[in-house]
Amino acid sequence: MTTKVSTADARKNFADIVNKVAYGNEPIVLTRRGQDVAALISIDELELLQQIEDHIDIEDAKRALAEPGNNIPAEEVWKQLGL
Repeated sequence: MTTKVSTADARKNFADIVNKVAYGNEPIVLTRRGQDVAALISIDELELLQQIEDHIDIEDAKRALAEPGNNIPAEEVWKQLGL
């Protein structure tokens, strides 16, 4: 289960919370007035999420390129845009 900490408590215990996230690999959800407002994750987790996002973007681009359609040469697009 993910640990939740109010933003007020996070201010008071910032160093401890950073240590839990950075060294304990424990994500922390910050809350304000009982509502989740942000999450703190380790750099390793952030990098992993970015790699996953990049992979998804690449797969989406590959699928889009593989779909048949009416392709317009770049020169024609530039002409239409007045470039």
